[in-house]
Amino acid sequence: MKRYALALLATVTFSVGASATTLRWASQGDPQTADPYSQNEGLTNMFAQSVHDTLVMRDNTLKLVPGLATSWQQINPTTWRFTLRKGVKFHDGTPFTADDIVFSYERASHPNSQLRQYSIPVGKPRKIDDYTVEFVQEKPNPITLEHATLIYVMSKAWAAKNKVERPLDFKGKEETHASRNANGTGAWILVTREPGIRTVLKRNPDWWGVKDGRATGNVDEIIYTQVSADATRTAALLSGQVDFVLDPPPQDVRRIEENKGTKVVRGQENRVVFFGFDQMRDELLYSNVKGKNPFKDVRVRQAVYHAIDIDAIRSRIMRGSALPTGGITPSITASNPEAEKRLAYDINRSKQLLAEAGYPNGFEVTLDCPNNRYVNDEEICIAVAAMLAKVGVNTKVSTQPRATYFPKLEKYDTSMYMLGWGGAITDAQTMLSPVLHSKDDKTGYGSFNYGRYVNPKLDALIDAAATEPVPEKRLEMIRQAIAEHNTQVHHVPLHRQMIPWAMRSNVTAVHRPDNALNMETIRVE
Repeated sequence: MKRYALALLATVTFSVGASATTLRWASQGDPQTADPYSQNEGLTNMFAQSVHDTLVMRDNTLKLVPGLATSWQQINPTTWRFTLRKGVKFHDGTPFTADDIVFSYERASHPNSQLRQYSIPVGKPRKIDDYTVEFVQEKPNPITLEHATLIYVMSKAWAAKNKVERPLDFKGKEETHASRNANGTGAWILVTREPGIRTVLKRNPDWWGVKDGRATGNVDEIIYTQVSADATRTAALLSGQVDFVLDPPPQDVRRIEENKGTKVVRGQENRVVFFGFDQMRDELLYSNVKGKNPFKDVRVRQAVYHAIDIDAIRSRIMRGSALPTGGITPSITASNPEAEKRLAYDINRSKQLLAEAGYPNGFEVTLDCPNNRYVNDEEICIAVAAMLAKVGVNTKVSTQPRATYFPKLEKYDTSMYMLGWGGAITDAQTMLSPVLHSKDDKTGYGSFNYGRYVNPKLDALIDAAATEPVPEKRLEMIRQAIAEHNTQVHHVPLHRQMIPWAMRSNVTAVHRPDNALNMETIRVE
């Protein structure tokens, strides 16, 4: 199987003409779709932001910089005005105007969109003229500009022509023209997308960012290949069949570093990995407990927490490439010392809590996990299952690739699950509103609360923080919200990921905390 994968990779990479400077790179997963709003997932977003621009963008230090908006102004507490960049064209030659902004934000707010929890708080868009747009908000949004970095701008005319005016229903396995095609204003043009095989991009010579000095790289073509097997990804890099690996296996990092033709660049990612529980159903879908739901009892959730030996996960599975945490925010800068404290690894306390909750002999449950999304995700879940078995919670691990795993969670087809959350924004609100809040179809809040718990006290604190303009008051609301979440153990945090990037020695890439490969700044010598 390994030999076949390498042969396939060779066929893919050598099929490109030799005249272009090509970056061939790989990771264990694959972009879920070319529709930029249908899946809010790291690799999918990375490709979306390469093809599409946003109103506000980030440089490689994650500092906010002008994008399709050259400037902005807060007119009053609930109105923002953006001045748009002139002379910009989509990849098909269509001029970019305010109509595309209005269309994109309305499309991103559709129920099928996984970005609606970001687009809706920016406000309702209205065109002032071709190069001016205003957003009117129901309530003040203190992180409006942060949210504006997350909505990729599409062509209204292209969407109408191809009948993709709304985001595709990914969890329903809908296929549209936007599944494999895209038309943005970004630095890269989507050439081909073959799900599970490869994605090919070519440099956009007319990108406005070239004149701004943002395209400092020398790569003309990008060939991305999904290589799921750890050993095969490493072998492909060492043999020179790929130039860059986004997620080298931790067990192979030292070997890659010691190899003459390769190197490793390390950095901490803004991402927290955690477990969640079905706290809504009266009976779990995947458990031997009938007539009730063990995870509705906070003592059971605490018992799971106490049963996890986080130091063993860090040292044996992650090989040091993780920072254990009791916090639930992707970035530690949004947390506080009290929130970072973990419940102690204590088997006896775990058993005691289970007995107090009415499960002295434990119970059976299925733990759902991806096997190609987070660093060593499947290995972590298998290890945790063994730890839970020691306290009587016999855990069956069910793993799936991200393409089927995330739609399963969207359907709430789970009893216990692994999830990670992160990105470029370090503000706590981008975790509080979409993940920790109860589900609210109007605002999009709670769209990723797959446990479907409802905590009115937590919701009130999150809602207050979302609109509080005074920084000191807002930080206190965030502190209280995190404390309430942790007291109720709605999720069990594991760690923040340390991300090594591996590449050939002739490749230069800037490691970013959002784990996004900024392809227009990469150099291959």
